[in-house]
Amino acid sequence: MLVLSRRPGESLVIGADVRVKVVSTSGGQVRLAIDAPRQVAVHREEVFERIAEANREAAGLAGDGEIASPQTTSGGASTTASELEAGA
Repeated sequence: MLVLSRRPGESLVIGADVRVKVVSTSGGQVRLAIDAPRQVAVHREEVFERIAEANREAAGLAGDGEIASPQTTSGGASTTASELEAGA
């Protein structure tokens, strides 16, 4: 795992298409702005895990210990993301 220090206003680039910018820090929180192509799914980790679990259940693989990536549509949105994030 790579660990970096960034100040508000500074960015990092992942690959050629993803840019993560530190917007602000306050107390124990960091606000990030993420610029990524539509086809790249970006989720908070807890939402990603719920999407992966829903995908495993839909495929009949619940509880097997493997992490399934969220499935995406041609528009880039996860198939279950809107339902899961609404409850987050």
